[in-house]
Amino acid sequence: MKKLLLLALLAQTAAAEEAPPDGPPGPPSRWGLGVGAVASDSPYAGEGTRVMPVPLISYQGEKFFFQGIRAGWQFIRNDAFELAAIAQFKFDGFDIDDLGRQQLAANGLDYRLLEDRDDSLDAGVTAKWSGMAGEIELELLTDVTDRSGGQQFSLQYGYPLHWGQTMVTPNVGVTWLSDDTANYYYGTLDKEVARGVMDYKPDAAAIPHVGINVMRFFGRNWSAFAFLKYSVLPDEIKDSPLLEPDSDGSASILIGLSRNF
Repeated sequence: MKKLLLLALLAQTAAAEEAPPDGPPGPPSRWGLGVGAVASDSPYAGEGTRVMPVPLISYQGEKFFFQGIRAGWQFIRNDAFELAAIAQFKFDGFDIDDLGRQQLAANGLDYRLLEDRDDSLDAGVTAKWSGMAGEIELELLTDVTDRSGGQQFSLQYGYPLHWGQTMVTPNVGVTWLSDDTANYYYGTLDKEVARGVMDYKPDAAAIPHVGINVMRFFGRNWSAFAFLKYSVLPDEIKDSPLLEPDSDGSASILIGLSRNF
C-alpha cells in the first residue's frame, strides 16, 4: 500500500511544475496543493487491490524543490535540460501481516517464519532532456540506509501531445533493480532460510512499463490529472514465492486535482 503513496506524490511533480500549454512561464517559486486518489493491484500474495485518498504537496524554488517524499537541488534547469541531486523515501517495504497467509502457504511459505521488509531512503541523481522529439528521463539511486544495500536505475521516454488546455503524454520505460534490491524485496532473506524457508534469490531484474499521463488545465493555477501505469514483471520477480503465482504485471492509477500558488 505504501507504493501507492509513492506513486501519488511523485506524479504530483508534473501537476506542480507544468504550466498551461498556451500560458506564460510560471513563477520561479511556487507551491502545489491538491488531493487525489490512488489505486493499485499488488502482485504480493493476498494483498489484492486497494484504493486510498492522498494529499498532494509540492514546492519548486529556484534551486531547491520537494514533492512530498522527495527533495532535491537542481544544478541545471532550463527548457531543454534538467539535472538534480535528489533524496527520496522508498516505500517498497511491506508488513508480512498485510499478505495472505493462505496464499503464502500455497506457495510453500509459513508466514510465521518471514520478516517484514523495511522502507528505505534512496539518494542519487536525476536528469531530463526535453525537445521536439519528446522527453527522456534518467534516474540513478542507491539505498543509503542499507536496508537492501542495492541500486535502482530508471529510464523513461514520453511524448507530450497538446490539445488546447489538455496535455496527454504516453510513455514507456524500464526500471533496473540490482540483485541486492531484487533479493530484499522479492527473495527470501538469509535469516528466513535459516529458519527453514525456501531459498529464493532472484538476480538483478529489469521491469519494463507503459503508461499515459493526462492533464487538463483550468486557467493559470488549477489542473486535473490522471496517471496510469502498467509494469510487466520479469521471470526473476514473478517466480518469487512472495507473489501471487499468476502475477505477470501490476497496474496503478492516480487521479487528482491541484492548485499552484
